[in-house]
Amino acid sequence: MSGSRALADAEWLAHRYVESEDRVRFAHVPRERHAAEPFLTDSCLGELGATPELAAETCLQRCAPGPLHFLFHSAFCGSTMLTRALDRPGVAMGLSEPVILNDVVGLRRRGGERRAVARVADLATRLLARPFAPGEAVIVKPSNVVNPLAELLLALRSEARAVFLYAPLETFLISVARKGLDCRLWVRELADGYLTEQYFGPLGLAPHDMFRQTDLQIAASGWLAQHAHFASLAEKLGPDRLRTLDADRLSADPQAALAAAARHYGLALDPQAVAMIAAGPAFTRHSKSGAAYSAQSRSDDYAAARAAHGDEIGKVVIWAEAVAANAGIALTPPNALLD
Repeated sequence: MSGSRALADAEWLAHRYVESEDRVRFAHVPRERHAAEPFLTDSCLGELGATPELAAETCLQRCAPGPLHFLFHSAFCGSTMLTRALDRPGVAMGLSEPVILNDVVGLRRRGGERRAVARVADLATRLLARPFAPGEAVIVKPSNVVNPLAELLLALRSEARAVFLYAPLETFLISVARKGLDCRLWVRELADGYLTEQYFGPLGLAPHDMFRQTDLQIAASGWLAQHAHFASLAEKLGPDRLRTLDADRLSADPQAALAAAARHYGLALDPQAVAMIAAGPAFTRHSKSGAAYSAQSRSDDYAAARAAHGDEIGKVVIWAEAVAANAGIALTPPNALLD
């Protein structure tokens, strides 16, 4: 498979930007493979076989922008589940955390010139917008590391609409606590990247302040930084382009949330289709493991974690609320998708 042929077929995912050669590496990921894996990362996709490449400039010249929307998220909020629910042949294709967007972040963090970063972001979004079938929209759920680039991505794709899906603060902290040491390390890694992006500026927290924080304080700081950013962006762009969705509302009423998301993205999903999807595997199976998983299962798991880590979580919530109040950050962002 040549790079030129891969460019014409959306089954060939634009997987990596090879910065040293200014080329794009493609990987063959058929639609059914997307449905089988939670993320489009090397660890999930495994052996990729032949990975053709094509010059970035050639891709830019040959690939016109197409219908593309975004699902940004705070982590641990059902974003993979919602991406799968919106993935309907003939209507839309959901792309879960494509790594090429992480490569754009890497370029910026290494000091890439603004114009160069914008060029590669334009390249990545053009390639990700290639439809699997005529008339389909593409909904991209970026990784959390991409959140600082949200404004750039939406500026480049001026027709794109976005949802910021978030878990309420306490729910988010429960998720971090119940996932154990690996997750505590992950929130620190995320915060380290956010420091490079100067993402914590609105919180009034300096790097030495972060060093003194516990794992869950670091997690809460990252959560607050994301909320400050998306609240500001929602106010700037307005509800026609950026809406926000509470994950607890999504879990409590998936049918209403899915219908509202489809309307916002302009997807042709009638009430019967929405009801069928809401009752189907996207909302009745764990988005990562595939095991049966209901709203009650989630509630039971979170209750157990709250019982085990309640003292730590409660203290961090009080601390984070004080930080938010001091910085003027609302814990509930504007432009709610559900009234």
